[in-house]
Amino acid sequence: MRSGTHTLILLGLAAGIAACSTAPPHRPSPQVIPVDRDGRYALSEDAAPHPDEVPPDLNAIPDAVPRVEPRARSGNAPVYEVFGKTYRVLDSSKDFRERGMASWYGKKFHGYRTASGEIYDMYQMTAAHKSLPLPSYVRVTRLDNGRSVIVRVNDRGPFHPGRVIDLSYAAAAKLDMLDAGSAPVEIVALDPLASTPPSEHWLQVGVFEDPISAVVLRETLTDQGHPGAQILIEESERGTLHRVVLGPYTDIGTAQSLRSRLSDLGYTPSWIRP
Repeated sequence: MRSGTHTLILLGLAAGIAACSTAPPHRPSPQVIPVDRDGRYALSEDAAPHPDEVPPDLNAIPDAVPRVEPRARSGNAPVYEVFGKTYRVLDSSKDFRERGMASWYGKKFHGYRTASGEIYDMYQMTAAHKSLPLPSYVRVTRLDNGRSVIVRVNDRGPFHPGRVIDLSYAAAAKLDMLDAGSAPVEIVALDPLASTPPSEHWLQVGVFEDPISAVVLRETLTDQGHPGAQILIEESERGTLHRVVLGPYTDIGTAQSLRSRLSDLGYTPSWIRP
């Protein structure tokens, strides 16, 4: 925050050269991707893990943390073909946004290679997409309940009509869509350089003009196991604002995990710089 005076009060706590030519442009033949995987794609239904196989802290698995990575050596052909249909891979995920139906994939692919060459782990925060570069990072928000997760796209799919993204079992669990099997979502690509929180790792959980509302939220957070909740008072042109914050956190993984847990509780936490 750069405007106003802040007081921290502890209240109980690749460009190329174009050549002129009359010849038609070269169009590479699509790469045919073998997606049968010993018949797993032919199965009409995926399988969830047995309850004994599910980690007890499934909903506490932290979101993927966006970071700069090179493009995967496999899975990034400019065009590819699956089941006789041609798909094109984007040059970049910049400004990508999409809405549609999300589904999830689980046990029948668990332990097998993804399109990027990595091994699919249904307990990691990953996803499959038809056109985003591999890897990419996206925020997936379920539109009918507001829940949101950050996943790393490292696979191709889904190739069923009407679906825009396949989420890992863990990601689907955090969006509460395992039973339904699919849900309406919005996908927003994240820029790893812009998605890194400030070095202080402070999380704003709520902001109010009314100080009593801020105190109530602080006490609620304390009761929920966050005794470090504090209120930051900001004097600005809009008047006095009371920001309920948690932090600072020195480890980005810890901060991202907390942000995800708060989102699961219905909050909309955001990074701030006190």
